[in-house]
Amino acid sequence: MKNNTIFNALTIDVEDYFQVSAFAPYIARSSWNDCECRVERNVNKILEILSHHDVKATFFTLGWIAERYPQLVKDIVSEGHELASHGYGHERASDLSEKDFFIDIDSSKKILEDISGVQIKGYRAPSFSIGASNFWVFECLERAGYRYSSSIYPIKHDHYGMPNFSRYPVKISGNFLEIPITTVKLFNENLPSSGGGYFRLFPYFLSKWLLNQINNKENKPAIFYFHPWEIDVQQPRVIGINQKTKFRHYININKMENRLHKLLNDFHWDRMDYVFLNKEYNGVDSV
Repeated sequence: MKNNTIFNALTIDVEDYFQVSAFAPYIARSSWNDCECRVERNVNKILEILSHHDVKATFFTLGWIAERYPQLVKDIVSEGHELASHGYGHERASDLSEKDFFIDIDSSKKILEDISGVQIKGYRAPSFSIGASNFWVFECLERAGYRYSSSIYPIKHDHYGMPNFSRYPVKISGNFLEIPITTVKLFNENLPSSGGGYFRLFPYFLSKWLLNQINNKENKPAIFYFHPWEIDVQQPRVIGINQKTKFRHYININKMENRLHKLLNDFHWDRMDYVFLNKEYNGVDSV
């Protein structure tokens, strides 16, 4: 049953298929300009879907994308969605020095603000690459003028994850929040319940059940995320990738759009800033 009192945060990580971290060993960063870009088509389709359901969302957008498709950034904002930063060139925060990380987040913020004319409050690290070893990133984000991050996934994963982190928003310092990716605690383990590849892998009824646990049992808002390439059945197939990468990237892409329509019907959705930065929401821990 849809919880009529709770709005969840719908988020889109705006990057193209060739920028996925798992493809980094196969697609050189220097060749990105030679790849067929499909992000503009896919984001426009997402905007149409959201308009059809009268849903607002947060678009964590790469500076690299914004520079090449400024009208896309303007369209996101003009339709009432929140524009946020995904960094400049999809480099993992854990792979950057403090100096280079600050340059990345500061430049992407300025690019997005210059194009859109709105303040950028939110950031999401590529591949959820904030963990125990690089908590210094929060000082950089606050210094650059961000209000929140949604970059820690409190699960066990071979490429990311911090399972011991809070499952709820944490006040890092001052008014700066880390809003972790949503999980459900079951048998003393955090289960992923926020979208991405898990949403394509799990049967829809399981994803719906997990989100209902957050809304109806814990009485909390959830975060859901996906990527524009996940609705693109006709995206170019990357040749030579290993079987694990192939499975993770392409599993059930043909079912994603239909599932997304169901999701938008079955739950209430809004922007990250409206859900988590408003005065009514008080589910914040502290460190």
